[in-house]
Amino acid sequence: MFAEGLADGFREYGRLVALCDTNRTRMRVMNERLVAEYDHDQLPEYRPDELERMLADNTVDTLIVTSIDRTHHQYITRAMHAGCDVITEKPRTTDAEKARSIHRAIARTGRNLTVTFNYRYAPRNSTVKEVLQSGAIGEVKSVHFEWLLDTRHGADYFRRWHRDKRNSGGLMVHKATHHFDLVNWWLASRPIEVSAWGDLVFYGRANAEARGETRFYDRGTGRAVARDDPFALDLSASGKINRLSASEKLKRLYLDAEHEDGYLRDQSVFSDGISIEDDVGVLVRYESGAVMTYHLTAYSPWEGYRVMFNGSQGRLEYEVVEASYVSGGQEDHNAGGGTENGVGGPVEPVRISVQRHWSHPEQVVVEEGSGEGGHGGGDRRLLHDVLVGSGDDPLGRAADHIAGTDSILTGIAANLSMARNRPIDVEALRERVMSG
Repeated sequence: MFAEGLADGFREYGRLVALCDTNRTRMRVMNERLVAEYDHDQLPEYRPDELERMLADNTVDTLIVTSIDRTHHQYITRAMHAGCDVITEKPRTTDAEKARSIHRAIARTGRNLTVTFNYRYAPRNSTVKEVLQSGAIGEVKSVHFEWLLDTRHGADYFRRWHRDKRNSGGLMVHKATHHFDLVNWWLASRPIEVSAWGDLVFYGRANAEARGETRFYDRGTGRAVARDDPFALDLSASGKINRLSASEKLKRLYLDAEHEDGYLRDQSVFSDGISIEDDVGVLVRYESGAVMTYHLTAYSPWEGYRVMFNGSQGRLEYEVVEASYVSGGQEDHNAGGGTENGVGGPVEPVRISVQRHWSHPEQVVVEEGSGEGGHGGGDRRLLHDVLVGSGDDPLGRAADHIAGTDSILTGIAANLSMARNRPIDVEALRERVMSG
């Protein structure tokens, strides 16, 4: 997203000067795409141990970090000590100690860190912020938030590096940081206490065996037993992703790159070795006094979310059916039975309803074309803010490193709560992270 944005629509605002990756095959594929599709110059390629040399050789102003989550802090801190600002994908990092190392680097170097929360920029989520900010339902007292990942998108986290909690922090950090950030932003508050309960209840070999499954495989590509399994991912050019054609991009990025690092992109979601949860319930208390009940399910038949806000003067109900996808593959352009919206994306049905006390429900109109591009139209708007500038935004969508910290602390606290079977004091956790 970032490389193509800089090579195309935002070319006049920033120049892409180099690539750094653990895998040279993947860098070569990106270089070939930049040259062929965007008429871009071939970029120099560097390994992670050459990061400082890359920054110096190319007079880099800003490093964009999109590596696996557990390594974010390494590249952020190294770049800052080399004199660069940093833009990082969410989550900023995966645990409290790594978060603390980032805060130390910011304090010692004075460099800027931008965390990219593209969900803030989706018009439908911005509309919810506008309604709440207007005081339409008064002071928010409680929130109920349910997020559903379907068996196409949800399963993908259990095939990839995310399945190892040491890499991703689990779905509470890697995925739900989006959702926790939205609530922090919607409420203009931050979490102070978290309790959580969760487990691996659907994916994994033990769960499959309990349901009577007897045929297992290690990966989807080239395995006859996986051929008719809708959960299998075949990386070959003629393969299928849940009965949809896989893209050549997946083959070139992963199957053709395996010889370098042994990374398997198509592991079975019903194999051993999965250490993340697929079903989690969370209770969060906020500084504002509001309380949220949150639930993530990663094996739903449909994709989307429902959020209900109860306020001192009424209630806001919000429901979205999202387009399902496999990362690096194809989006399902029939989300919820929808069709193309005419602006390059699938229709993603949205309902926002506001009901004040003693009144009938009122439907809130969401901006046309809200499904354009990734994350409900948020990706391109985010790129504009990050690469061009946010200007005067009354909604305050740009996220600094403090917002990045507050978003991951809910997920980190949820993981600690599940491990320790007790509530976690987020204020104490925050103080530890922010200490120099």
